[in-house]
Amino acid sequence: MLKKVENLLLGLAALAVLVMGAMITVNVILRLFGTSLPDSVVLVRELMVAGILLPLAVVTAQRAHVCVEVLTNRLPPRVTQGLILIGWVIGLLALAPMVYAGWRELAATWSKGSFFFGDLSLPKWPGRLVFFLAMSACWLRLLLVLIEDTRAFLRNEEA
Repeated sequence: MLKKVENLLLGLAALAVLVMGAMITVNVILRLFGTSLPDSVVLVRELMVAGILLPLAVVTAQRAHVCVEVLTNRLPPRVTQGLILIGWVIGLLALAPMVYAGWRELAATWSKGSFFFGDLSLPKWPGRLVFFLAMSACWLRLLLVLIEDTRAFLRNEEA
């Protein structure tokens, strides 16, 4: 189930990047004629959040985060596995406040009916929802990877 949600988030991220690119292109062309898309800066900013954060859970599941292995490649595999587990725990601890803050911000913008000032008066909650969903999915995936790697570590297997 989580894999389907992650793939959906990945597809939405790709769509956000494509729409963002199209909007920027159209906006540049329209500027040649002395006009522009209304609220394009706000829309691109909100789409950028989606394009960057939605794929995080998939990247975590694939263990494809950027890493520097200069030191860990010289350590015994068991020590390296232990360091990876510590990294997952630190990641969970670091993301937890972001998930909580995302929820608080989403609830606040929803209850207040906050919107961006501009031609279209766009609501703020969709961007806050994207942030909260992306952070929650990544946190859940981190937890599942930690559990999987801990089991492998305890069985003395490689994750």
